[in-house]
Amino acid sequence: MENLSTNSNPVKKSWSLGGLSIFIVVALVLGTATGFIINKVSSSGQKTNSSGTSTSTGTKVGVTDKKTFKDKAEGVLKEGGIEGEGNFHLVRTGGESQNVYLTSTTVDLTPFVGKKVRVWGETFTGQKAGWLMDVGLVEVL
Repeated sequence: MENLSTNSNPVKKSWSLGGLSIFIVVALVLGTATGFIINKVSSSGQKTNSSGTSTSTGTKVGVTDKKTFKDKAEGVLKEGGIEGEGNFHLVRTGGESQNVYLTSTTVDLTPFVGKKVRVWGETFTGQKAGWLMDVGLVEVL
């Protein structure tokens, strides 16, 4: 004898394929719009360069270890060292003899070129540079 079972309660689909597709598209559009708006609001007033480093006034980049990086100086950051010492230098009032020659194992100084900055670092003895510093923290003034 054949056992015929009839299912009087077919499985109900809560979402049809079309409804689910529409829901996913709407969620993606709303998520993208929300992310765009949050990004614009949170970055207003800041300038970023090609590496994404913010260079607005008050920005600090680096390690805030004041025990290791206890020396500080400020001036306008320029590219170039002196006779192989440092990759950058700070131009300070008082002429070339007051320049601080900089290198950094912690911070990429390139985004700050041309800006007035304060740097914290560790001073090293230079052969040609009057002041040679390994920079650990940069603040845009």
